[in-house]
Amino acid sequence: MKNKPVQSVYKKMERFSVLTKTLIINGNINRAKKCLSVAEKLLINGNNEMKTAVSNVFIFSVSGFMELHNCAIRNLFPEKLMEEYKKLTGASGI
Repeated sequence: MKNKPVQSVYKKMERFSVLTKTLIINGNINRAKKCLSVAEKLLINGNNEMKTAVSNVFIFSVSGFMELHNCAIRNLFPEKLMEEYKKLTGASGI
């Protein structure tokens, strides 16, 4: 039996962010909101490595994409993700 290579939590979070961005592009906002909700739960309940991956990979990637495409971040991001986004960007009036 072949062993599958172990993917890092950062690589998995990168794939999750790609999925979320694809859902937004395709207009599937309800599923994108579910992905954002899952990311928020991982940020709240995950271990330190998971929290760092959500913050540095997922939030950075998805928020950058949304800013580039003029999507309203405050309308989609759950509360804790929004707080982390503000910490990362220094944004206050979003």
